[in-house]
Amino acid sequence: MILERITAGIYATNCYIIGCESTKKGIVVDPGGDAGRIMQAVGKKGLDISYIILTHGHFDHIGALKEVRDRTKAEVAIHSEDVHMLQDPGKSLAVLTGGGTGTVSADILLKDGDLLEVGDLRLEILHTPGHTQGGICIKIGDGVLISGDTLFAGSVGRTDLPGGDFDSLMYSIKTRLVKLPDDTKVYPGHGVATTIAREKEKNPFLAGDYY
Repeated sequence: MILERITAGIYATNCYIIGCESTKKGIVVDPGGDAGRIMQAVGKKGLDISYIILTHGHFDHIGALKEVRDRTKAEVAIHSEDVHMLQDPGKSLAVLTGGGTGTVSADILLKDGDLLEVGDLRLEILHTPGHTQGGICIKIGDGVLISGDTLFAGSVGRTDLPGGDFDSLMYSIKTRLVKLPDDTKVYPGHGVATTIAREKEKNPFLAGDYY
């Protein structure tokens, strides 16, 4: 599997370019900014992008969505409960930065348990509300999790923004994520990669009754 991280935009959002080695089919996850760098990396890997998958609809994860979609002609996929953010800069919180991200229509409204195939890769959508109502994680095979802003190395997603709820977030983590194999590699929406085992041991939010 091809997996490359690009730290994009003013909020250092992790954009992931993921591809199938044999077919060169790929996806872009969370194009938060710097469309030129994203497309340069796609070109270097020789990937044909099938989907742009959004872990949620906040502006720092969709800042380059329109340009990347226009250049790749890929289908845009987001959970149905966050799709409104793509049409309203108030809902995506882009207005808080004094700018906008442009409006984009979604091609695919995701739900929990959806499966997407990209070449030889099998992607499973896990609905993990809490940071936003439509937040998702993406499980790739048995060993990789793209966690968006649900789980970070040493922390969890903030829940003080509209649509956020701490109890929902912790329920998502304890019922979906910490049950994954300990050696699952976790690639979050911000910061460095980690593993499920490391977070169960070190993450202060995952102590005691949380799992």
